Amino acid sequence: MTEGSRNYAIVTAAYWGFTLTDGALRMLVLLHFFRLGYSPFTLAFLFLLYEAAGIAANLIGGWLAARYGITRMLVVGLSTQILGFLLLSGLSPDWTAAASVAWVVMAQGICGVAKDLTKTASKSAIKVAEAAAKAEDAEGRLFRWVAWFTGSKNAMKGIGFFLGGVLLEALGFRGALWGMAAMLALVLLGVVTALPAMMGKARASTSARELFAKNRAVNLLAIARVALFGARDVWFVVGVPVFLYASGWTFTMVGTFLALWTIGYGLVQAAAPAFIRRSNDGLSSEVPAARIWSLGLAFIPFAIAALLASGAGLRPDLILVAGLSLFGFAFAVNSSVHSYLILAYAGSEKSAEDVGFYYAANALGRFTGTLLSGLLYQAAGLHGCLIGSGLMLIACFMATTALPGQRSATSVRT
Repeated sequence: MTEGSRNYAIVTAAYWGFTLTDGALRMLVLLHFFRLGYSPFTLAFLFLLYEAAGIAANLIGGWLAARYGITRMLVVGLSTQILGFLLLSGLSPDWTAAASVAWVVMAQGICGVAKDLTKTASKSAIKVAEAAAKAEDAEGRLFRWVAWFTGSKNAMKGIGFFLGGVLLEALGFRGALWGMAAMLALVLLGVVTALPAMMGKARASTSARELFAKNRAVNLLAIARVALFGARDVWFVVGVPVFLYASGWTFTMVGTFLALWTIGYGLVQAAAPAFIRRSNDGLSSEVPAARIWSLGLAFIPFAIAALLASGAGLRPDLILVAGLSLFGFAFAVNSSVHSYLILAYAGSEKSAEDVGFYYAANALGRFTGTLLSGLLYQAAGLHGCLIGSGLMLIACFMATTALPGQRSATSVRT
């Protein structure tokens, strides 16, 4: 095994551990506070700082990873997540509702910083490790590595959803958080001892203008990413679990379905290269594929909303489950292609900064979707969330149509 392949495997395993606890955290918070009687908008509010913090964390994390090395940023991200878990476990049932919400939002914000520092460092490590591998079929290998990393970590997130529900039932809110903090401490130890300390260190931008001066392809892909992930979270964060619970599903049933959906979504992401025709230059087939898949995805929320409105003689919860499954397949392919394209478009010298900028857009999309998920569900139910999702996906398609199908002069062949 080459050094690049070894580092890729270590980073992937570390991110698996992180994602497992991150998925569990979402279920813990959502189900625990819904059980306490919090409204859909308040549930969404609990996640807002978590998502908003990721916008700045990705931008700063990309710059820090270029300046100080990817390994150090992984260490900072994992340590910050442990801190967030410990703070969240300090929540007291004797506090007022306002104090509880403020504490959870603050702790979730810390976890949001941790997630996006870790994600930016991990995704940047793929390009660094791929370059170090120095094998044939570099373009195909990069797509395969990105697809496997993205898909497998989302499968872990799905397992984390299930784990969150199980831990909440078995250990309670505080005990579950302590157990997850201990698990991450072991992952942190493995990263410190196994990865080169200065991996990915490069010349970082020296001014804000340089940091934000991305090429046109990166900017367009960032816009598409905002719309894509906003379209997912506008109904997935609050609308789906609350709708299913209100339809008579138990917490365990909701957690299990979301876990299976996310695992399946991750498996499709990992297999995405099989659905996309590969090109020698890494863009001429992949960019048109991104356009086609984003257009197809845009029809699905509208179709689900129409079926729910018509009645169709079917149970609404089953319509939602079937529609969400179809949505998940198309969304997974879109997401995987986007994750590949950002590394294909990223400049070789400061890829961590380009990746950080892109995932800041990803966090902005999640923030927007999370906010709208609570607002739209409270105002117009699941139908409002679905219409909002469809409109965002139209915007994603429009941005994708403008993506260049060849490399610019400022981007180095990956």
